[in-house]
Amino acid sequence: MFERPRSGERALLVHMGIGQGVAEDVQEEFEELARSAGAEPLATFSCIRQRPDPRFFIGTGKADELRAAVKDLDAELVLLNHALSPSQERNLERHLECRVLDRSGLILDIFAQRARSHEGKLQVELAQLRHLATRLVRGWTHLERQKGGIGLRGPGETQLETDRRLLNNRIRTLGQRLEQVDKQREQGRRTRQKAEVPTISLVGYTNAGKSTLFNYLTNSEVYAADKLFATLDPTLRKLELAPGLETVLADTVGFIRDLPHELVAAFKSTLIETRDATLLLHVVDAHDPERRARIEQVDEVLKEIGAEDVEQLLVYNKIDLSGDEARLERDSQGRARRVFISSVTGAGIDLLLQALHERLGGELLRGQLTLGSGEGRIRARLYELAAVIAETELEEGGWSLELVIPRRKLARLVSKEGLDPARFDLLPCSLDASFIQSEVPASSA
Repeated sequence: MFERPRSGERALLVHMGIGQGVAEDVQEEFEELARSAGAEPLATFSCIRQRPDPRFFIGTGKADELRAAVKDLDAELVLLNHALSPSQERNLERHLECRVLDRSGLILDIFAQRARSHEGKLQVELAQLRHLATRLVRGWTHLERQKGGIGLRGPGETQLETDRRLLNNRIRTLGQRLEQVDKQREQGRRTRQKAEVPTISLVGYTNAGKSTLFNYLTNSEVYAADKLFATLDPTLRKLELAPGLETVLADTVGFIRDLPHELVAAFKSTLIETRDATLLLHVVDAHDPERRARIEQVDEVLKEIGAEDVEQLLVYNKIDLSGDEARLERDSQGRARRVFISSVTGAGIDLLLQALHERLGGELLRGQLTLGSGEGRIRARLYELAAVIAETELEEGGWSLELVIPRRKLARLVSKEGLDPARFDLLPCSLDASFIQSEVPASSA
């Protein structure tokens, strides 16, 4: 009986088109997934069928061809760019005499390698166990001959039932732990909402440059690399777009076509940050010839997690590779819709900041305010709002303050403190990139 090897890196890649051939970009993406998991692709096989084969998915003839290739190339692993049923995966392993992994299993393996935080590891383990639950019998092939039944029950069935029970107990324990993480995140979200701090969530197809942009905007050092799913664990940083306009920027896991449902379920707490965001920065690789399809695929995932109604700002990144010019495009209502930038060179970042401020801060006012010596409370309040950019003490007592403040915050201050709006000598101003400031909070959770 075939026993699964403990590891396998030399891999054969298999694609099957239903009624038509497999697009070249789909094959390239799957090869990149395989390399991201640490596999060494030896050869690629493709076939076309009108419907999947119930036994082998790819059909008996292609399975025989793969069996010969496994022996000739000394392959240890066969990767299929499709979702296999547990029985199809098991049948292929027996026929090919090597380990077989479908698309979901491959992506889960990559996530397992990339998880670094406690929460990320819990989420990945939960996703893996849910995926494994339907394939549990595969791990006990040496006992499959003992089917059980009246007078026939034996240790094989006992071991399987014990393992299923342990598996379900572990899934339940992980679910409870992640519920605690959900509560902590929810408390943080409520605190930000109470303080009226808007949240910006970076979303996009994997490898679009989200983490590089996140690092540029927040002066952080989140891991970023030119490979799929380089960033897995979510990271939050405070970002001050302008004096008095604080936001929270969230870097999230990249999306991909046919994202396994086990991952969507396990990463619920992470994806809620996207669903509850004030604004989504949809980062697009401007150099990718399939960028339109990538946008649609990300929108599909956003719809699946209930974030399809959150406002989006399209950010076309990597213009240093695509040859596009940095620019800001608006819709028919004059609202910022698309920004072309490079998070490597910094080109267009000022336009992105301008667009963010328009979406989140409204009109920005700048000018002078003179306060008497008895108005220290108003001065302190303006400092709390981070609206003071310069101050001069007056000889007769009091202060002359130079302010930059969003119109909405000024209106609340005037109403709460009973001030005369005419005292403020303020005029609209544009957002200057020099205003941007960021800091790492005490906790990134």
